[in-house]
Amino acid sequence: MKRRDFLKGAGVAATGVAAASALAAPAVASDKIKWKMVTSWPKNLPGPGVAAQMLADRITMLSGGRIEVKLYAAGELVPGRGVFDAVSEGTAELYHSVPAYWGSKSKGFLLFGSQPFGLTADEQYGWMAHGGGQALYDEMYARFNLKPFLCGNSGPQAAGWFRTEINSAEDLKGLRFRTTGLASEMCTKMGMAVQAMGGRDMFQALQTGTLDAGEFIGPWTDSALGFYQVAKNYYFPGVGEPSSAEECAVNSEAYNALPDDLKQVVAFACSSLYNDVWTEYTTNHAKALKKLVAEKGVMVKNLPEDVLLAMGNAAGEVIGELRGNDDELVKRITESFLTYRESMKEYKPLADNGQMNMRLLDINYG
Repeated sequence: MKRRDFLKGAGVAATGVAAASALAAPAVASDKIKWKMVTSWPKNLPGPGVAAQMLADRITMLSGGRIEVKLYAAGELVPGRGVFDAVSEGTAELYHSVPAYWGSKSKGFLLFGSQPFGLTADEQYGWMAHGGGQALYDEMYARFNLKPFLCGNSGPQAAGWFRTEINSAEDLKGLRFRTTGLASEMCTKMGMAVQAMGGRDMFQALQTGTLDAGEFIGPWTDSALGFYQVAKNYYFPGVGEPSSAEECAVNSEAYNALPDDLKQVVAFACSSLYNDVWTEYTTNHAKALKKLVAEKGVMVKNLPEDVLLAMGNAAGEVIGELRGNDDELVKRITESFLTYRESMKEYKPLADNGQMNMRLLDINYG
């Protein structure tokens, strides 16, 4: 696995600058701190499994060996969905996962990972770093004895792999579909039978016919899991997850016991990986999609407009319920997210969409 130059990170904020200063003096490993990182992924799964190992290596490297992080893949120490509780309770010191998995604990968690018709990968980081999101992120996770950091993003996800063609919103009613987070609530409101499961279980369920369709991440990761072998219709856009942030959460006692320079190391390791991980996903998704179409017979299709409209209206209901949640912190998180989303509403279509649409023009470019 390639080890990238840590200075190529995204959004190096004040914490990153402070960390860089702390790293200027060589750190000599005297009393080595040994941390266990538990993850929600198979070891080295393209995408999140690779990113988790990168984070473990980066913390170890940037600390000069003063913190030694050993990674445990899903099932090696605890189940993939058990990492939150393991770190909260101190069984392990930190985890690598996604906020979308913790909705049973509080709906407020879900907004920090992805939102149907919500924020793109750069907007998600912008909200956290410049829109007040990090303070709310810290407040929510502190309830569970955790200190959280975003450390990557998959970028736009696919709508999913479908065994049969989708021609209208009616075709989705009763469909047995794998998804997670707020996207699962959106799909439920549309009459879909939503099921939560890991990527390998999703493959087996599609293969046996106990699942009709499902989404996991995107072409790079999905091709490694073999979904194309059992469902050839690959639909876009993934409006359920316009981006999906990956996170590292550290046990609060373990984090607070660190000297200040090592706290900055952990923070900088996470922030510096965000762009590395996001751009690796984007680059490899593009490569994998071409191969899936050219060599595996995958049919890439767009969701019909009436499906997108139905999803948008269902997503609006989900967000409306969050605004009326009994927990005042969930309400504050929701309002902060909506405020930041609204602030991007006019600019991003002009900036990003404008540039992408220009690429579709029939011009002699190179």
